[in-house]
Amino acid sequence: MAEIILNVDVRSGVGTGGARAARRAGMVPGVLYGGDKAPVAISVNERDFRKSLYTGKLLGHLVTLKYGAETQPVIARDVQFDPVTDRPLHFDLMRVDETQTIKIEVPVHFINQDKCEAFRQGAVLEVVRHAVEVKVRADHIPEDLIVDLAGHKMGDTIRWADLKAPKDVAPVITDRDFVIALIKSSSAAVSAAADGSDAEGTAEG
Repeated sequence: MAEIILNVDVRSGVGTGGARAARRAGMVPGVLYGGDKAPVAISVNERDFRKSLYTGKLLGHLVTLKYGAETQPVIARDVQFDPVTDRPLHFDLMRVDETQTIKIEVPVHFINQDKCEAFRQGAVLEVVRHAVEVKVRADHIPEDLIVDLAGHKMGDTIRWADLKAPKDVAPVITDRDFVIALIKSSSAAVSAAADGSDAEGTAEG
């Protein structure tokens, strides 16, 4: 069962004017869409919305929408923020069935960098994909996809096969084992190695 419940109201006013009116009333305007039903303009109390948002379990997760006595599972697809105040301005919710397979982006997290010898040698991690679009049941969406850097070496290419993903999570890209990140020599490490070689050559000379 979803951990977050969003108590929503249906907005009568739509468009820019309706959204502004909702914000003035202390609400965050949004849209509910998907399934075989028409989109519905909704709003959520801003304070409650912020609490749900800051748990980190709202965006991209299965949550419960509640309207009166009615409840239904939804996925929070997008939240727009004010670029200056970071206030939530608008959100999108998608209707889903809990057992429905959906496509969604899941963030990639890297662990054990301190246990990778390459980084003690001056390596840098070049992240190619900070998130990966996957196919997964709506009620099985993972919090993140983990890359364990322990044991990797300088010059390694980290691919999808290196991720610790649950068995029921499959990438949308299926025609190749695509790149997630690269462990590369930093320019400082290269310069240090070159200086060391020059110093050895001078000493030998």
